Amino acid sequence: MIQRHFPTRINHRIVEAGGILHFGGLIADDLTQDMKGQTAQICAKIDKLLAEVGSSKEKLVTAMLYITDFDQKEGMNEAWLEWLPAGHLPTRATIGVAELGKGVLIEIVVSAVR
Repeated sequence: MIQRHFPTRINHRIVEAGGILHFGGLIADDLTQDMKGQTAQICAKIDKLLAEVGSSKEKLVTAMLYITDFDQKEGMNEAWLEWLPAGHLPTRATIGVAELGKGVLIEIVVSAVR
């Protein structure tokens, strides 16, 4: 069975299938922040959405982080590690992209279990 949560104009924020919660890409609300600040904002969004569907960051399975500036990667890593408990890190890939939209430095896609 497939369940869809939080519709937007172009997608659902989360689609659940086979017990896995698949998130669409999330970006920060305050795009004036550096990559560390944007990462922290996205992590807070993920926390909120996970809680609303009965899960938590400790149940993350995988993450893909799309970034536009590898010179700011260490700040992204700092925010990521401040947010996630060391024993609950998901698999992760960081992918460099040329553009994510005006002011967007990072977009994060995750999957978790309920």
